[in-house]
Amino acid sequence: MTVGTALLDDLAALVGGRARAGGEADHVGGVPAALVAAPSSTDEAAAVMRACADHDLAVAFRGQSSALHWGAPPRRLDVLVDTAGLGQVVEHVAGDLVAVVQAGLRVDELNARVGEHGQQLALDQPRPGASIGGTLATARSGARRVHYGAPRDLVLGVTIVRADGVVARAGGKVVKNVAGYDLAKLVTGAYGTLGLVTEAVFRLHPLAQASRWLAVRCSDAGDAARRAQQLVGSQLTPTAVEVQRSPGGPDVQLLVLLEGTAHGVDERTAPTLALLGEGAGEVERDAAEVAALPGGADDVLVKVAVPLTGVRRLLEAVAAAEVSRGVPLQVRGSAGVGVLHVSAPSGTDAETLATLLRGLRAACAGGSAGLGRHLGRVTLDLAGTLTEQS
Repeated sequence: MTVGTALLDDLAALVGGRARAGGEADHVGGVPAALVAAPSSTDEAAAVMRACADHDLAVAFRGQSSALHWGAPPRRLDVLVDTAGLGQVVEHVAGDLVAVVQAGLRVDELNARVGEHGQQLALDQPRPGASIGGTLATARSGARRVHYGAPRDLVLGVTIVRADGVVARAGGKVVKNVAGYDLAKLVTGAYGTLGLVTEAVFRLHPLAQASRWLAVRCSDAGDAARRAQQLVGSQLTPTAVEVQRSPGGPDVQLLVLLEGTAHGVDERTAPTLALLGEGAGEVERDAAEVAALPGGADDVLVKVAVPLTGVRRLLEAVAAAEVSRGVPLQVRGSAGVGVLHVSAPSGTDAETLATLLRGLRAACAGGSAGLGRHLGRVTLDLAGTLTEQS
């Protein structure tokens, strides 16, 4: 259907006038949106989706745009549903460590609210300003996932609007809710393909009384991976176990976060330093700094998930690719759960990126590797990749 003034008027009537023609900033992967609608409730979002379904319109969702460039661009984009109007804390049950929030609310805004009660949603955001809905859609988590878990472990319930405008709800406000299919976990990491999340229920955690970062510079990938595995297998209960590799050298920095009571952190510091070995010491780090993705805002990211035993192979594959392709590569991520990000400069050509991706996939057998942006049409030697992995 042709998107025109009449449809704009119809959408505006559904969302209290918060609909407009798309502007220069309203695009997904370079594909401009014809119209933008900003519902402020689940009912308004459902009405918008029903209208779009009735007119066979192509729809995409936008939160804070921190990951909107991920993946392939849409073939067309008739309506961009902006969740900025869904920015409320619906309910905070401090005694039960539970919060019900709308999807457009930023994670840092939620933490500012619940932090007044000594609580937190324990999700570190690799990009500042990420929304609740975007965090669920991409399943992004940061350094503290080792201790607190990923978004799917913290979400207790969701309200979603399907493509046909039907509202579906799952879960509830209790941690041990076993009624029905766990739809909340299903939509986490689905990139909005199953519907628009309008509300979510989260399990909160108390804020730590004390925290301390420890670090050691390891001579090579094998050394870093060995120490990380020993730490994860110990009884020292680290909150984070991170590796950081800078371009151009074999050495890798291993970072460990200890959290808890002041006495507990003090007690665990000495044995943790002993396990990390020679050269380990206390360092000043900001949680946001450690959670940040490697590279610049325009650099190309490859997200890699490997078994813990595969961290060494991954780091070695990055070093080999850097030498063979002449491209500086950075690595940051959790050696405690095996989720890491590799960054290449923004000007890296598609063929080099495809070769890098193939090498990383060969190195992380039993895991996965995927680019955060669309490369267009690139020929990959899939037969060669299968031969290498066999």
